[in-house]
Amino acid sequence: MPNGAGDTSTTTGLRVGVLALQGAFEAHQERLIEIGVDAPLIRTPLDLETVDAVVLPGGESTTMSRLLTTSGLFDALEDRFAEGMPVFGTCAGMILCAADVLDGRSDQRGFDLIDLTVRRNGYGRQLESFESDINVAGLDEPFHAVFIRAPFVERIGDDVEILASLDGVAVLVRNQRCTVAAFHPELTNDVRLHEIFVSSLKTSH
Repeated sequence: MPNGAGDTSTTTGLRVGVLALQGAFEAHQERLIEIGVDAPLIRTPLDLETVDAVVLPGGESTTMSRLLTTSGLFDALEDRFAEGMPVFGTCAGMILCAADVLDGRSDQRGFDLIDLTVRRNGYGRQLESFESDINVAGLDEPFHAVFIRAPFVERIGDDVEILASLDGVAVLVRNQRCTVAAFHPELTNDVRLHEIFVSSLKTSH
């Protein structure tokens, strides 16, 4: 399986912050560094000030929502998103970005960045985790996707582009500023989805 394509040996000049409150943030940072992107970890509002985009990683969405609030990062991120900052959300990150969340906690907060309805843990609990090869728009070969307590997309808005589906259900989608995956692309050595996101940043700069 390819690990990515294109010129990844030189620094892109972009800074993509990785939310580092909980979850698989270090793996995202590693994938971004592999493709020449400066990827600082984001733990405070001050950390957020110098980045061009942000990754919201997988983890436990209700815990991440609480930590975002107590750290002061929720409001800081909301302000940056209102200014148009792009975001790549994976698994729990998809839940945080979605317009509507089913089976979430009543106090769970999100950013309403993409017109989706998702069901939290819609593919089952930890024991129902699985892996599958999926076809992604723009990629010549399938991407090996790792699903762990993954959200299930139940509704998609008209302005949302489907990049990949599994058994007829969207698992990778985007709009103008927000790309979200129901799975964990950072848990493989395949950097192509991170490259797709970074390429979208280059065209918007």
